[in-house]
Amino acid sequence: MGQKRLTGDFAPVTVISENRKDDRKRNMIKHVLFDLDGTLLPMDQNEFVKYYMPLLAKRFVKYGMEPKALIGTIWKGVEAMVLNDGSMTNEDAFWKCFEEISGLSRAEVEQDTLDFYANEFNEAIASTKPNPRADQVVKLLKEHGVKVYLATNPIFPRVGTMNRIRWAGIDAEDFEVITTYETYHYCKPNPKYFQEVMEEFGLKNASW
Repeated sequence: MGQKRLTGDFAPVTVISENRKDDRKRNMIKHVLFDLDGTLLPMDQNEFVKYYMPLLAKRFVKYGMEPKALIGTIWKGVEAMVLNDGSMTNEDAFWKCFEEISGLSRAEVEQDTLDFYANEFNEAIASTKPNPRADQVVKLLKEHGVKVYLATNPIFPRVGTMNRIRWAGIDAEDFEVITTYETYHYCKPNPKYFQEVMEEFGLKNASW
């Protein structure tokens, strides 16, 4: 079993192939891992962040947090997820850091945060450029028996990721897995993130 990277309109994409012994000695592609932001959902990620972070900051004014302080705290939470050693979910790593810096309790603000990702967050679609070919590519692979995985960096809650999938015009049901912060313990670029995905689906023999 081996893996390679594809480039082009939908890079980065990771392909895992299995050696098939036939007269052509070809490699059969069995699994494709897609990124979401900047891949299946075209965007300038800096513009995306600049658009949606102030929207989130508005939610926290009522808790006495200034926008600049909230945005800084969110970035520290992202850093905590990226540095996660696997001892907790990314969700727990984020909220542990958030509580320590902000002085607010997770119980106090989590539901409000999830409500934001279900509602105002959708305004950030304006900073993206959905491409109908994304859905076509995913469905074409499935028609050829390839299993596809949405290996988006698991730093968002599931509700926020599901909305971004909807913006992209793709079907969540087409993926074997959608990685979100509730259930994953590592982030990109940590190789252990990919290992976690692969072990979940019995793809342990691939090298990264």
